[in-house]
Amino acid sequence: MGGFSRASCFLCLGIPPPPRAEPRRAAVARTFALDELAAFALDELAAATRNFRDDSSVVGREANLYKAYLKSINKIVNIKLQHAVRTSGPSEQLNREFLAHVLTLSALRHPNVVNLIGFCADGEYKILVHEHVPLGSLEDHLHPRDRSPAGKAPLDWNTRMNIAARVAKGLEYLHHKGVVYRKSMGSSDILLGDGYHPKLSQYGLADLGRLLAEDNKDWSTEFWGSTTIAPETFVTGKVTMESNVYSFGGLLLEMITGRRPIDPAQPAAEDRNLIAWATRLMKDRSQFRRMADPALQGRYPSMDLEEALTVASMCVHQQPAMRSPIGTVVTALSRLAYDVDPPESSHPAAPS
Repeated sequence: MGGFSRASCFLCLGIPPPPRAEPRRAAVARTFALDELAAFALDELAAATRNFRDDSSVVGREANLYKAYLKSINKIVNIKLQHAVRTSGPSEQLNREFLAHVLTLSALRHPNVVNLIGFCADGEYKILVHEHVPLGSLEDHLHPRDRSPAGKAPLDWNTRMNIAARVAKGLEYLHHKGVVYRKSMGSSDILLGDGYHPKLSQYGLADLGRLLAEDNKDWSTEFWGSTTIAPETFVTGKVTMESNVYSFGGLLLEMITGRRPIDPAQPAAEDRNLIAWATRLMKDRSQFRRMADPALQGRYPSMDLEEALTVASMCVHQQPAMRSPIGTVVTALSRLAYDVDPPESSHPAAPS
């Protein structure tokens, strides 16, 4: 267990380490009310990422995210460098904020949410360690010409609907826990495990109560350039469960159509924004087949396509109060997913 240095990490956060007389593992679990969260030493994480070098070990397009093997737990993990050599703001306040974020993320345990394995807090370094999901992001598979290995077959209709239903279940779980995506949720935020089992990345998550309390904070830079954010969020910078549903609707349209949220290759300017283009076409049933991803080659049930587009349209309504609750979305998509059990309740409990 040489890679662990729990006592030093606790001291960096301003928390006294557990008494030596008590078994170290039990004391850590008691202090944090957690059973499976590890505190890693900075030197192990730095060595595993070659001192956080910006090279092929970086995962996807997420900033400061690394894939690495950790000997101390014998696992491949994703390492997210949250802050490095940050001098602005009181260090005690930064430590408290980071610890609150760690506690929020560590409490999330759901089959469709990426698990937090551990963390490190050493001086100005604040690092999260998550499980590694092997098949990359949904974006990699929806847009293979740009990012996927040559020869990869496109996702079929059933797989897309199974992914959509499970992502909706994960989002419902997060909302039940009072957690939201504070940035626009897109296909790059959905990670795929074996059997194309989807998990929502934790990198864009935040506690809803804390976000709503921060009335004077400007979040506009987080949304710049995104087209799947809700109109009210773009204006006010405020994130809500309803704005998350809007982003999910954009994600569902991306899965149905195979288009990116912004497609500059489209000759007509009004067709370049996915949600604007789809909203216009969804008013006319005769246009539905035109909206399906050409890569599907027509292999989908027409009624399922119509129902999926109906769900998406209810998610991307301009008025937040008119959008479908996420529980309704879960129920509707579960009917379209042939490999997903129907929801047992509108508020799923975390696995024990």
